[in-house]
Amino acid sequence: MTVIALCGFIFAGLCGVYRLLVGPTLADRVIALDVTLISLMGAITIDAARRDDPTNLIMLVVLAIVGFTATVAASRFLEHEGANPSGASQ
Repeated sequence: MTVIALCGFIFAGLCGVYRLLVGPTLADRVIALDVTLISLMGAITIDAARRDDPTNLIMLVVLAIVGFTATVAASRFLEHEGANPSGASQ
């Protein structure tokens, strides 16, 4: 059963990487990075449960913090970029 879950996470991660490389807008790339990161976190979780070894779970906390921070920073950047498309400072 864990092999099926890992294959699903790998497939979702590959789809995210594809959209990250191709995605026409920055917003598409930010969402693709989230999908890829969450897929990686899911695969790490499945692997930790399969091995019955919680040592990699600290890495999940770090990845969650990095992913959240990156998403918030990118969304703030996109918000400010959309409010001032001409590039002139206010």
